[in-house]
Amino acid sequence: MTIKSARKDTGRRSVKPDFTRRTQRSPQPGARQRGIYTTRLGQIRDVLNEVLKWKHPADAVLSAWFRANKSLGGRDRNEVAEAVFDVLRHLRRYRQYAESGTGPALERLAILGLASVVGKDTIAGQLSEEEKSWLLRMDTIDPASLAPEIRGSLPDWLYEHMSQLDEFESLIAALNTKAPLDLRVNPFKVDRDTVLAQLQDTPVAEFDPQPTPYSPWGIRLNGKPAISRWALFENGSLEVQDEGSQLLALLVGPKRSDMVIDFCAGAGGKTLLLGALMRSAGRLYAFDVSAARLAKAKPRIARSGLSNVTPIAIANENDTRVKRLAGKADKVLVDAPCTGVGTLRRNPDLKWRQSPASVQELTELQARILNSAARCVAPGGRLVYSTCSVLPQENEQQVDAFLAAHPEFTLLNAQEVLGDRCPDLGMTTPYLRLRPDVHGTDGFFAAVLERSK
Repeated sequence: MTIKSARKDTGRRSVKPDFTRRTQRSPQPGARQRGIYTTRLGQIRDVLNEVLKWKHPADAVLSAWFRANKSLGGRDRNEVAEAVFDVLRHLRRYRQYAESGTGPALERLAILGLASVVGKDTIAGQLSEEEKSWLLRMDTIDPASLAPEIRGSLPDWLYEHMSQLDEFESLIAALNTKAPLDLRVNPFKVDRDTVLAQLQDTPVAEFDPQPTPYSPWGIRLNGKPAISRWALFENGSLEVQDEGSQLLALLVGPKRSDMVIDFCAGAGGKTLLLGALMRSAGRLYAFDVSAARLAKAKPRIARSGLSNVTPIAIANENDTRVKRLAGKADKVLVDAPCTGVGTLRRNPDLKWRQSPASVQELTELQARILNSAARCVAPGGRLVYSTCSVLPQENEQQVDAFLAAHPEFTLLNAQEVLGDRCPDLGMTTPYLRLRPDVHGTDGFFAAVLERSK
């Protein structure tokens, strides 16, 4: 695998699932008389039937299905999406449950997913007597009686890796919950207190917007309102970004006069924050192998008000445009392509779409990208390596191997780099390690490496 074929959401493809031939319309009056949740179960079953083929990411399948079912309202869409993602989070356990009963197992998966969203009592009237009896039996099963890999709904290979981590059971449990929605203010345009005050006077107040505990720019919502048409979003004052990702900017610590490279920029979320901290001064290059992802970043850059960002699509980690910057960058951020298992709260299908083979390919790619990015760092400059993974082979082991091959770099203490800006993170190693069960963020890793002068 080359850098050109890999990305953070490993396994995604440009081809989208086609639902145009099998479209589930909003229930007509006759269907409503039979019960809205009978129709809802059919909708969830249709989506799951496509998702569980593992040909496309779950969010891409849902997006295609919503486009084919434009008559559905917001509540309909929310219930379908939440039920599908619940099944993906608990798929191994649910599949064991679904082995009992009669009829298609897919139907029972849909029942379990919908029951988790609206409650089993709500859908009981839409089920057959046999289905109701089966659902009640499943409700009496104590998850503690199941094997831990089934209880945590992980494939064997991933459970083997995670079980080597500290307090792994609480980590697995946290990764199987729904994530809140983290927003980030644009410090080039507005401060967080001003935005929080504005949100209190809008319908968003029902989602209890609160400042994030670690990032000085973050706002956390309890729920997922549609924000794409908010004035604050449209004018570039707000972006969606997990708090853990926001902290990367503090580790990079860009100055207004710096040359900075975001080596795997993607759609530009981290780039925008780096540019804002530079007050739209200096030079900020956004590299990515996907011109399509960079194209998505361009309207965000325009909204942000930044003029110091230069997006550059590169062919691979050894592109000539990378080599031209050898030894010139003050700060380089490598948010590397990874398994994404730290984001399972948001992307639960990743644990079923990854494999030991893909982990091996990704770790080889990460090493190549890190080596290439390191060449861009000027003497005395800083290289920040990060992933949204909790697996040591993508994190600490990568850094150890890099340092062994590059004695000109030194590992800095991430907590000391952050200083008093994040005093309560509780890091016990030089690395930044974030976990949903401890910090309320996605699973995240970062290391700060400094090149000798």
